[in-house]
Amino acid sequence: MKPPPPVTSTLGISSRLTLGVNIPSLVQAIGFKNSALPHLTMGWTPEFANRAANGDLTVGIIGLGYVGLPTAIGFHDSGFNVWGVDISQRTVDMVKRGENPTGDPDVNDIIPAPGSERWNITTSTSEAVPHCDVVLVTVPTPVTEDLKPDLTYVQSAGRAVFDSLVRGSRTIVVLESTVYPGVTAQTWLPELEEIGLQIGVDVEIAYCPERFNPGDPAHGVRQVARVIGCSNPDVGAGLVGLYSRLTSEDVRYVGKLEVAEAAKVIENVQRDINIALVNELARIFPELDVDVEDVLSAAATKWNFHRYTPGVGVGGHCIPVDPYYMMQRAADVGVPAELITAARAVNRTMPIHVAGVLNELLYKAGVPAGEGKVLLLGWSYKAEVGDPRETPAEPLTEALHSKDIAVAAYDPHLNAEDFPEGVEVVTDIDSAEGYDMAVLVTAHKACQEIDWAGLASRMRNPILYDGRRVLDLNSLENSGWQVHAVGRP
Repeated sequence: MKPPPPVTSTLGISSRLTLGVNIPSLVQAIGFKNSALPHLTMGWTPEFANRAANGDLTVGIIGLGYVGLPTAIGFHDSGFNVWGVDISQRTVDMVKRGENPTGDPDVNDIIPAPGSERWNITTSTSEAVPHCDVVLVTVPTPVTEDLKPDLTYVQSAGRAVFDSLVRGSRTIVVLESTVYPGVTAQTWLPELEEIGLQIGVDVEIAYCPERFNPGDPAHGVRQVARVIGCSNPDVGAGLVGLYSRLTSEDVRYVGKLEVAEAAKVIENVQRDINIALVNELARIFPELDVDVEDVLSAAATKWNFHRYTPGVGVGGHCIPVDPYYMMQRAADVGVPAELITAARAVNRTMPIHVAGVLNELLYKAGVPAGEGKVLLLGWSYKAEVGDPRETPAEPLTEALHSKDIAVAAYDPHLNAEDFPEGVEVVTDIDSAEGYDMAVLVTAHKACQEIDWAGLASRMRNPILYDGRRVLDLNSLENSGWQVHAVGRP
């Protein structure tokens, strides 16, 4: 049999010699130690579980965003060698300085200090991957403008990793990004075939969906259960051992890739459906002169009723996005996803509905058309998180602008450049004045605990709309506000 061509590693040594010797075996045979040379990838071996238990593995993380960075920090804190990669030079520079680029305050004080051992950060996938036994891909999976899954990041990140692998290493590459069932195989296997890499020889593929709740310390990467899908049960079992070092909760091998992929996407689809129910009720009950919150509180006295709260819209990287992945996959196999589609339509149009309500309130208050000024309290998609992506504040603003209503916004978790054009940025809430309405969009503590009496005195019209149902409306009404809320008559 013709031997495979030699491939040069980062050390200038052939990764598979003409005699078929693998670099890690060669290094062990000639007595090099990791302390003398950079870590040489060994990937999957029968000793993988033992090495995971001892922290004797190098873990690479591709993408240092709100999931990838805490994951990298978690593995580093667990004793593993870590290589973190991000294509953003700004992100890499900040992480190297020990600064937080994600907007999640829970990460502020846990980034390893510059020069920390076992902590390597770079923009170069080709530099990092040859050092790694396991590579985790944590890149965005957004939707396109026409609401179709955008797998560009998954494909390009996978290709960059595969191009950088040491042949014969059986490096384990794990996708953590949210996708629909079948994406990992459909996207990555053609890349492997084109490059000439073989599963079971050069690489192993697995899927372990991220489960992370930014701004929620009780459900960080080290406190949530994980599921692992892999066509090779031995590799799956080995990854259970690895992730068990990361989290204190259950880690379970669930079988093939598609099971784990489907589990992740339906977790968020279920939440979207549940939220859509209460958002639809928040549209119906006010027309019946009934407050939806009174109804939900009454229903919640039953033991098996799961309570959700309506709001101005659904934001974030998961709930407003993931249903489109499931809808696309259902369409691919010819099955209509009617419930999922309807729920997504309710939540996607909630900001438009709220804008209509606000416009009517301004009209009833005698504010002339084209002269209304609304102050949004909070802009980021989630309380206590400084991340403006996929925020419902943006479509709400667009809908208000379409009605010739001027919009200002106050969010102490964001910088001025985080807001879109056409929005007046308020940096000092104590000096805000001349608005006709204040709308609580994001339930930041700083937005709930402002000087309400002081703000009311500076308003042109002291109209308040609670878009999150977290304020004490009776108290605010007694202090001079005209109070309204989502789902309230």
